[in-house]
Amino acid sequence: MNPPLSSQVVVVTGAARGIGALMARRLSEQGAKVALVGLEPAELKAVAAECGPHASAWEADVTDLDALTATARQIQDRYGRIDTVVANAGIAIGGPLLDSDHRAFTRVIEVNLLGGVATARAFLPALTESRGYLLQIASLAALTPAPLMSAYCASKSGVEAFAHALRAEVAHRGVRVGVGYLSWTDTDMVRGADQDAVLAQMRSRLPWPANKTYPLGPAVDRLVAGIARRSVHVYAQGWLRGMQPIRWLVPSVVALGGRRDMARLEPQLKATAGSRLKPVGAGGEADTAARSAHGTGPAGP
Repeated sequence: MNPPLSSQVVVVTGAARGIGALMARRLSEQGAKVALVGLEPAELKAVAAECGPHASAWEADVTDLDALTATARQIQDRYGRIDTVVANAGIAIGGPLLDSDHRAFTRVIEVNLLGGVATARAFLPALTESRGYLLQIASLAALTPAPLMSAYCASKSGVEAFAHALRAEVAHRGVRVGVGYLSWTDTDMVRGADQDAVLAQMRSRLPWPANKTYPLGPAVDRLVAGIARRSVHVYAQGWLRGMQPIRWLVPSVVALGGRRDMARLEPQLKATAGSRLKPVGAGGEADTAARSAHGTGPAGP
């Protein structure tokens, strides 16, 4: 039987805003003690304050394994245990591969995929002690390819495969591993992508229901319910479950439509290529600023 959320210590990465911030609030409403991990200390502290006296904020880059491991130990020292970890931190860029800045493209893989791996490495010792649960946040992008989103699709397909493989490795230790799937949800990342007129136009041509932007609240409520059940798969929008049986067919369909759309949009994409050399949204800006502050340089010029 799964322990109630009211008895759990839950760590959420990427918790300064969007999905992570609201998830921390929802979990705290159900009595969980929450540790918020991310790059924006002021925002993290503000969200933690909203979550109550048993919440805490921790500044750490999920791609820095040493720092993340130290953070994991400090969180465990503070609360005495860690029951659930949500690997939610993520960034995105849009646009054709050949027009993208390679450093920005690579950074998406580093944060989304290798950051998920580092999160598992850092927190699995504590989760093994508590026989806990790791939820890796993936995406519709793990189920279906999308032109102009190759970095994001690659990273989210990667974290899905990583979580499935890890599940088998740690099950005998009592640790459960799940994957969370979201379609386009009303976050800073999605709003940032929609500020690009060409990317927004491409998304509008997706078939229903994949072309909609879904409200944040119901999506997070589904994720929190999945955490309470320690589910193998958690779908933030119910229709995503129906994608699983047909995912083998989707790449061929996307390739047919994408060829036509890419030919039509290519002049606009070329003319605006310089505007999409960095991660989108406020979270992407925070990652770029953090890298610059630590001397690793911005993700783009």
